[in-house]
Amino acid sequence: MIETLRAARQNCLHSGRHFFAEMEDLTQSEPRHLLEQVARHFLLPTTDMAAMISCTPAFDRLPLARAQQRQCVLLRDTDGMIGVFSDPYAQDLQVWVETLAAAPLRWRLALPADIHAYLSKQEESVRSLDTLVTEDGGGGPQERLLESLNYASLTESNSPAVKLVNSTLYDALKSGVSDIHFESTPNGMMTKYRIDGVLDQAAQVAGTALAEQAISRIKVLAELDIAERRVPQDGSFRVESQGREIDLRVSIMPSVHGEDAVIRILDKQSMVSAQGSLTLDASGFAADHLATMRRLVAEPYGMVLVTGPTGSGKTTTLYGAITEIHTGREKIITIEDPVEYQLPGILQIPVNDKKGLSFARGLRSILRHDPDIIMVGEIRDKETGEIAVQSALTGHLVLSTVHANNVFDVFGRFAHMGIDPYSFVSALNGVVAQRLVRLNCPHCSASYTPADEELVRSGLTRSEVKEYQFRRGPGCGDCRATGYKGRRAVAEILILNDELAELVIERRPLRQIKDLARAGGMRSLFEDALALVASGETTLEEVKRVTMAG
Repeated sequence: MIETLRAARQNCLHSGRHFFAEMEDLTQSEPRHLLEQVARHFLLPTTDMAAMISCTPAFDRLPLARAQQRQCVLLRDTDGMIGVFSDPYAQDLQVWVETLAAAPLRWRLALPADIHAYLSKQEESVRSLDTLVTEDGGGGPQERLLESLNYASLTESNSPAVKLVNSTLYDALKSGVSDIHFESTPNGMMTKYRIDGVLDQAAQVAGTALAEQAISRIKVLAELDIAERRVPQDGSFRVESQGREIDLRVSIMPSVHGEDAVIRILDKQSMVSAQGSLTLDASGFAADHLATMRRLVAEPYGMVLVTGPTGSGKTTTLYGAITEIHTGREKIITIEDPVEYQLPGILQIPVNDKKGLSFARGLRSILRHDPDIIMVGEIRDKETGEIAVQSALTGHLVLSTVHANNVFDVFGRFAHMGIDPYSFVSALNGVVAQRLVRLNCPHCSASYTPADEELVRSGLTRSEVKEYQFRRGPGCGDCRATGYKGRRAVAEILILNDELAELVIERRPLRQIKDLARAGGMRSLFEDALALVASGETTLEEVKRVTMAG
């Protein structure tokens, strides 16, 4: 079939593209007629919504979420498997679907609207986790009109700027993006997606006027000052997509070519939908680390800190821990900026700096609310740190995050805040430093032998890696040509004992603290990540990028 399509494409490249481009601009009965013309050029039969519904969806081969991301359908009927798509030029899509199907396919061409409608109908029948997302409580800001993101909203507006922003948001949500970057250039704008922690260029927008209008549109959605272009601005808004509300945080920054915007996507359900549950197991920690972390959060009092850079999964780890230890017999209160996941039976307080509700003020109020377990989204100043330490010393279990490069840098971070080291180590049960490592794409990764230079850069010798199963992928349609698909957490965990506490209080050199910790069996981030390389789950290059060690 692929060879037939290639031959047909050479014969009708210009006319076929002309027809297909027009198909997206027409409405009502015209697209159906145009679809038939394009299908004849590519020697493909067509299908419609009714025909697709009469078949059985093959979600065991092509899951619903992936079908929505790529806008294609895999079906079963009495004669076998059927692949439905809307773009006859998407060769990589056809190869990808055939790989997933693992069976002979009959291809059908359909209107994009029919595919979208069919997938939306299927989504309605299988959606069960949406009930986890409930209305925000606690007297939050008054409700604003939600921007609805669906296939129809992408074409109904006459404004190019609105279409650009809506289509970018829609595509990003379908692709599992964590951040969207709108970067102004001398000739227009470049959009980039952060997927699995790495920025990837998505599109280039020509025209400075359209770029400025797109930034203004983002400002309007976030209720920011569109006339102010000289200072940074921060805001937020919500969109409705696939039947649920998604929070978006906006940062506007002036640049030499105009203004840049970054939108952080806070999808409260993405983790739950992807893993099926929100537990420590979902992050993919090694078995011994899981056991250690569960032992730490099971303590009746004290402080457990999770550290790492932005986007390393710290908050998700704390949520997983809270979910596991929540039995309904203890009062659990969290204060966060913002509340990323809503957990039933737990009091969650969003920070509101504009109203004077900071981490420190909220934490002080929490102590009067008879808590057993407290989660602080981040300890970023002396006041918050001191209250958290005192809370841990007075019989509460305190879970929090702090920005530091590794478990040992946490001591320097708290010393820099001016917190008494004796009180700090007396309260501290342990520190977890974590990173998220991208995993090799299961569809395109293959065995390879690393060069000596690559081993030297990682501090390894050929004899040390003789049992390693090195794998990496050149990139394919399933992994967006990156060679990686999905992530899992790696960690180093420091359990504070009396000997380590004495070294910290006496302000001994960091080398002595590290040597004592490793003598006690602590495994470093680099060593934990290297185990994934040995099993062929990731690459040396990825480990170096994430851990900066070796």
